[in-house]
Amino acid sequence: MRPSRCIGLLAPAYHYCLAREFIFRGIRFETEAPLAVRYREEVVDCAYRIDFLVEGRLLVELKSVERLSSLHKAQLLTYLRLSNRKLGLLVNFNSVTLKDGIVRVVNGL
Repeated sequence: MRPSRCIGLLAPAYHYCLAREFIFRGIRFETEAPLAVRYREEVVDCAYRIDFLVEGRLLVELKSVERLSSLHKAQLLTYLRLSNRKLGLLVNFNSVTLKDGIVRVVNGL
């Protein structure tokens, strides 16, 4: 039996499926990777969590919203700056086609 197309799910369902796809394809990744923030002399270890850190370089943030906003892009850009990484993908699974729901976010170029 062929599975039905997944439309309108919450982000955690897409998160799980993408993790399984990375495993299936042999792509190294971390999920819910903690992102520390320094405040004065203290480090707040789990201030943020990155949805996916792929191959140690690419940050991927997942959404399932009607429309991506500038706040979503700002969130990913903040993660890129805090982690000292250059490239991230913001993926909105609630779009007509997946390619229309992918936004590339670059830090410092």
